[in-house]
Amino acid sequence: MRPIHIGLTEEQRCGVIELLNRNLADVYLLLVKTRKYHWDVVGPQFRSMHELWQEQYEALSQHVDVIAERVRALGGYPLGTAEGFLRYATIKEHPNDLPNVTAMVTRLSTDYEQIVRNLREHINQCSEQYNDEGTADFLTGLMEEYEEAAWMLRSFLEGESLQGNPRSPDQVKNVPAGV
Repeated sequence: MRPIHIGLTEEQRCGVIELLNRNLADVYLLLVKTRKYHWDVVGPQFRSMHELWQEQYEALSQHVDVIAERVRALGGYPLGTAEGFLRYATIKEHPNDLPNVTAMVTRLSTDYEQIVRNLREHINQCSEQYNDEGTADFLTGLMEEYEEAAWMLRSFLEGESLQGNPRSPDQVKNVPAGV
């Protein structure tokens, strides 16, 4: 990397770039999985899941681009190969597997939650270890979007468990009685 003078040492910038590339790998792999499930979903929930996943993979595609551009803004180079994405990603692929819609949603929800946990850690590292509040703020925005996406997917799963087995609100954890 050529030296740039933005108030971060080269060591700080390299550390942040490493974190961003790890996030990039996870988001890219999640994008691929989401698009694949968008193509492959069948059944009564086809239309709703097909449309939701299109919205999600379009957002993920934009996130891939802005993460890569943040890496470049810090003077680094983003990952850009399938091999690199697979090596750095913390979420897993499921090649040659075509699950039902509930399993698809479960996997994507789990992936979003893993990315949120990673982002929380990376936000702390950006602030405390690398003194890069700009990247911490950038990652916080992404984390909030992924928390919402995970919630939407969890809501589908919660609806699946309620079918044929209605529960009153006071039987659900963390829900005040009478709500």
